[in-house]
Amino acid sequence: MEPDDPRIRAIVKAVASALREQLPAVAADVEQAIVDAIPDLAGDDAAALRAGIGDSVDAVLRVLAEDSSPEAPPAAIEDAQRFAQRGVPAVVLIRAYRVGQARFLALCMDQLLGQTDGDGVEVQASRAMVAAASQYSDHVVEKVVSAYEEHRDAWVRDRSAVLAMRIRAVLRGDAVDISATERTLGYRFDRDHQALVLWVDDHELDAHARMRRVVRALGDFAGDGGPLVVPLDESTMWAWLPVASSVLAGDELAVAVKAEPSVIAAVGEPVRGLEGFRRSHRQATDARGVALAAGPARMTITPFADVAPISMLCRDLEAARDWVHETLGELAIESARNEGLRETALVFLQTGGSYTATAEQLFLHRNTAQYRVRKAEEARGRPLRDGRLDVELALLACRWLKGSVLRPPAP
Repeated sequence: MEPDDPRIRAIVKAVASALREQLPAVAADVEQAIVDAIPDLAGDDAAALRAGIGDSVDAVLRVLAEDSSPEAPPAAIEDAQRFAQRGVPAVVLIRAYRVGQARFLALCMDQLLGQTDGDGVEVQASRAMVAAASQYSDHVVEKVVSAYEEHRDAWVRDRSAVLAMRIRAVLRGDAVDISATERTLGYRFDRDHQALVLWVDDHELDAHARMRRVVRALGDFAGDGGPLVVPLDESTMWAWLPVASSVLAGDELAVAVKAEPSVIAAVGEPVRGLEGFRRSHRQATDARGVALAAGPARMTITPFADVAPISMLCRDLEAARDWVHETLGELAIESARNEGLRETALVFLQTGGSYTATAEQLFLHRNTAQYRVRKAEEARGRPLRDGRLDVELALLACRWLKGSVLRPPAP
């Protein structure tokens, strides 16, 4: 008889319907088989694992009873994501499904045997074959997937090392075969490039995946081909985006990074050609220096276009701190009140000294903007327009470098 034979379908539905009536017990049986085979799988998430297994058993029984299309239950997807965050290897997850499948099929065979007249020798034989095949698959899949993961990890490490070596040679300006390098990298130099340096502060195993997601999202905005991505270590990555025409806007950068808030990005400006490839990377590296100097209070995104003059101050932070204090006076004291005054003063200078434009940009009443500017001048001890360029640069340094250039409040 073929699987679509009505008699077979009737038997399958009868077995599935009977098991659905015992769903909690069936799910618990399958869960116990998985936990017995892989004791560490549940960990502190036994309740979540139980929910995932229960939903999976219910889903497969529904497929058998109703002849519906198979879909992965949300709880099962959440289990997989949680195991990934815990660093559980894929082979363990695959084995859990193998063990669960074997136990589930055994329960199906038991139910079928109970519904069959006679000695049930055919069912017993089928059960023995399923058990043997499942045991074989469980053993072989574990070995094969482990070999795959080991080889792939080694291959990725080796390839990353080769890419990093080639990239460093290009960045140093070494005499290299450009055509051969482009083929190795899968990336052309004869276009506009926007470089990024990305990093994370944690040491989770999925750091590279998170950074790559940000690069892919930015690449979608840039829209001129695939990016070049070079992992440097477990928590740092270089990337270049081929850009069509203009620099990525701040809101585009924010959208890309928002989905991965743990990723910090420093961004160069788009520059054309091989020298542009190098120059944009130098800019991104300088922007990263600003972010690192700011410490934990840094921005998530640091575009070089916003911090170009600040990056030079980072080469001597002690001198920069003294200069900021001399330029801003008591406005350089670290406090929430002064932070608001500095931001208002900076926007005031950037808008050409317009109270109206300042109020509009900061969503303030014009009188409030005027009041804050006056208080900023009182804290400084002189008008903002005195030494205007120095004041604007010092205020920018306070915005981006935070406590690295601010004075602590008096005790």
